[in-house]
Amino acid sequence: MSSTRNPGRVAGVLYLLLLAAPLRLIYIPSKLFVRGNATATANNIAAHELLFRLGIVADLFCGIVLIFIVLAFYRLFKGVDQNLAVLMVILGGVLPAAVDFFNVLNDAAALVLIRGADFLSVFDKPQRDALAMLFLRLHHQEIVAAEILWGLWLFPFGVLVMRSGFLPRILGVLLIVNCFAYLAQSLTSLLLPSYANVVAQWTFPALFGELWIMLWLLIKGAKVPAEAAAAT
Repeated sequence: MSSTRNPGRVAGVLYLLLLAAPLRLIYIPSKLFVRGNATATANNIAAHELLFRLGIVADLFCGIVLIFIVLAFYRLFKGVDQNLAVLMVILGGVLPAAVDFFNVLNDAAALVLIRGADFLSVFDKPQRDALAMLFLRLHHQEIVAAEILWGLWLFPFGVLVMRSGFLPRILGVLLIVNCFAYLAQSLTSLLLPSYANVVAQWTFPALFGELWIMLWLLIKGAKVPAEAAAAT
């Protein structure tokens, strides 16, 4: 079945493009950031500036892809419940994309400080490195807050999957569990940061809910039944 006749497979392919997100979320921090050492972090970024810039591009790319993903899902689920489908678009596409675009400003500011532009000559290097680390920390805190949106959009998404009749209900259940896992991680990091790692370890398996539906859509796809499409 071609992707043009199967909107679910289109959504699955777009979902796959979000695999660019771990470049900035996981890989770059693990390779370049040194916890508690602003100077070492700044030196690493300066030595691998292209890699750091690729992280900025990855954030922008994922923000754009999010919009197309939720529009593909809206096309798929609008006949199931249009109000929930609109809510899914707002929570899963519009707001997270705005966060991604806003958050690259923190990385851009850190890069300007590390490169040491002429107008920053009033600050010595240790001061610039410390300010750069501040913006990198702000980037991380923005991600922690964004996890609330990453979770919330999965609730209407999961309900739509369960009600659809053309996708397995268990996938919807897994998405809702995934929703609460993200919320638990985000709220723990914001309210009780000393317990964040413990909660992250316990909730990590639940984060595979999105992976399962991505794989299902890639392999099986999802097509709105003819009678539902006609009604829409």
